[in-house]
Amino acid sequence: MARQIKSPNIEKSFYKLPYFSVLGVLVFVILFAVLWRPLNLERTVYIPLSSQAETTVINNPHSSVEIEEARIEMVDGKPDAEQVTESSDEPEDEIVKDELDDIIDEKDNTVQYTISRGDTLHDILLRYNVNKNDIYQLTTKFKQLANLRIGQQITWTTDDDHNLQSFSWIISSNNIRIYEKSGDKFIESSETVESVPENVIIKGEIQSSFVTDARKSGLTNNEISIITRALQWRLDFRRLQVADKFVAIVKREMHGERLTNSQLIGVRIKNGSKDYYAILADDGKYYNINGDSLSQSFFRYPLMKQARVSSHFNPRRLHPISGQVTPHNGVDFAVSRGTPVLSVGNGEVVIAKYSGSAGNYIAIRHGRQYMTTYMHLDKILVKPGQQVKQGEKIALSGNTGRSTGPHLHFELHINNKPVNPLTASLPISEGLTGKSKNVFLEKAKEVKSKLSL
Repeated sequence: MARQIKSPNIEKSFYKLPYFSVLGVLVFVILFAVLWRPLNLERTVYIPLSSQAETTVINNPHSSVEIEEARIEMVDGKPDAEQVTESSDEPEDEIVKDELDDIIDEKDNTVQYTISRGDTLHDILLRYNVNKNDIYQLTTKFKQLANLRIGQQITWTTDDDHNLQSFSWIISSNNIRIYEKSGDKFIESSETVESVPENVIIKGEIQSSFVTDARKSGLTNNEISIITRALQWRLDFRRLQVADKFVAIVKREMHGERLTNSQLIGVRIKNGSKDYYAILADDGKYYNINGDSLSQSFFRYPLMKQARVSSHFNPRRLHPISGQVTPHNGVDFAVSRGTPVLSVGNGEVVIAKYSGSAGNYIAIRHGRQYMTTYMHLDKILVKPGQQVKQGEKIALSGNTGRSTGPHLHFELHINNKPVNPLTASLPISEGLTGKSKNVFLEKAKEVKSKLSL
């Protein structure tokens, strides 16, 4: 038998081969470990694509249910451990503001508020995103602040970081309590200068814009803001035309030469052939001349059903991607791609486009005081300038922009400031009834007689 001779080069290559194979596998494993992110099924909640979808109910509250083409995680109402959706919610496009926004914006960080039915100081300040520690100090140290009454006015000033600097409570025409922050504590003082209340009737006509002409007529910025908020659901102030007219009755209180309290008693605005009225009731809210509500109710959630929150509202959040302290100005709902997104109220679409790290992005203006935004959408179903109704489908949720998982980021802004949409006090569309309505109708009749143009 002929002897087989092995080539030295072939033999060397043969012995080197296992080493190269092991090295390649090792590199692959390292890269896989570094780059791979496990799929977290607990982040996925599916909201049905139609109300007629057939579902299979399973007793296990954390089981998955197949509905049409996707999956829903059953939520039993018990809070899960908080999980932060890794996303960045910073749209490139800013919402264009007008002169009405400038008034509502409170650029000096001062807010004037009239107490209405159901209000508590804690809820009011929390709604305006005042520092929680300051709220706690103020309300626990000064127990008398629990005695706020309907119709009374409060005023407060914050710094740019939402820390409370001063708080004023107008108890009566000659009694004002003032709480000033000194260091990390609040100090109480009072003013007892006798005020001079006076009802003032102010009339005007539109020549350029409501804000400009209202100022010329003698209304203050705060009074203009109260008017626009009272009628924000019934009248688009931007559509007032030249020769339209307005008249307002304002109760003003002066302490010396300083205007300390201004309350809108009633207002009438004539837009073309139509009249719009807002008249103050004893509960601190405004109604039309028939006692019907001027407000519009809101949905709490922009989805067909409540979904699990994967990242909560947190103005001092440590961002999960950048590691920087970055406010999370909304709430993230853990929903799968393609979940219908609904408008929480009637409004006008002001932005509907791809916008930087926010991905596909929608902003809707509701009246003058409220704004909602929806981010990381898979598909946008509306256009800028479009009027939408409460509950209308405006988009499908997704994972666009700077986001590592499918979810819906939802924000609510009141007076151009972000608030927690899950806890914010939302307007309720309820008219007056019974004795309260009868009392109001008598008052409205008297006020209306003074609102002649």
